[in-house]
Amino acid sequence: MAQESPKNSAAEIPVTSNGQLEDSHEHNFNRDLKRSLPVGLGLSETKITSHGFDGTKEGVVEAGPFPGSSASPKSSVISPSNAAASRLAGQGCDLIIPTGGRTQQKSGPVVLADEVKNPAMEKLELVRKWSLNTYKCTRQIISEKLGRGSRTVDLELEAQIDILRDNKKKYENILKLAQTLSTQLFQMVHTQRQLGDAFADLSLKSLELHEEFGYNADTQKLLAKNGETLLGAINFFIASVNTLVNKTIEDTLSTVKQYESARIEYDAYRTDLEELNLGPRDANTLPKIEQSQQLFQVHKEKYDKMRNDVSIKLKFLEENKVKVLHNQLVLFHNAIAAYFAGNQKQLEQTLKQFHIKLKTPGVDAPSWLEEQ
Repeated sequence: MAQESPKNSAAEIPVTSNGQLEDSHEHNFNRDLKRSLPVGLGLSETKITSHGFDGTKEGVVEAGPFPGSSASPKSSVISPSNAAASRLAGQGCDLIIPTGGRTQQKSGPVVLADEVKNPAMEKLELVRKWSLNTYKCTRQIISEKLGRGSRTVDLELEAQIDILRDNKKKYENILKLAQTLSTQLFQMVHTQRQLGDAFADLSLKSLELHEEFGYNADTQKLLAKNGETLLGAINFFIASVNTLVNKTIEDTLSTVKQYESARIEYDAYRTDLEELNLGPRDANTLPKIEQSQQLFQVHKEKYDKMRNDVSIKLKFLEENKVKVLHNQLVLFHNAIAAYFAGNQKQLEQTLKQFHIKLKTPGVDAPSWLEEQ
């Protein structure tokens, strides 16, 4: 070297008279060097390139045969260390870590080799399946309306569904008329009550017509009372029919809509399978035919299940409808007949028979303390 580097007493290595290192110092040097080398590198597989202390480059440890060693060069195996992982994480590098390894990274992005599916891809796949299913069903509906496509028909079940829809419209009409009657009866009862109060007031103020005004006042008050009793029976009839029409029948029709959707899907996939079976059979079409057969089987099972559910609900609905309407029609007839016949006792007995409690006008419901 042209210029001698400054030396430190700690960097001096004692030598013998013939210029070779002492054995004890050489042994200590080799031992320290082995400790400082990464695991997997032998002393015979490394060489040290040193620079001056005043240089800008650091010492470099290179893998290779040590000078003077007769051992053949071996491939170096360096185990990952936490320090190296932290340096790579600081530089923003991504590490790919096998699932069986024990090396962990405290910071920075980590990509697992056996990672699960991306949720975004799963959502995209669901949207794709939904779009394909919607396209098939829309095509089937248009084909049926144009008369080009075939549809599966259960004649007995379709007839029951048509009867149910027709009966629902008729029950809704009865419900509407009964509500109109209730409104008009309420107005009449209110008018009769006011008229009775007016007759009673005139009975007290007109001594010459005291009895006449009194008779009319009592009659109007009695009619108002009987009208309130009839009004309670009619409102009970309306509430029961409304529950039957807008809840029980509507729930059954909701199941019918699901059945019809399942029928359209079944026919759509059945049509696709038939078209594929009519085409050529080769290595490209056989997987499509097999997949179409599986989808057809799935929708066929769904269609059969929904058809069975509709049949059961229609059966239970018919039994419930007959029972409910029988009681309500008997109540309506007896209440109307007793009212216009002027039979107050029979009218009150009809309400007791069906456990109907009338609300007294202007009186609030008792509190829970009074009920106790």
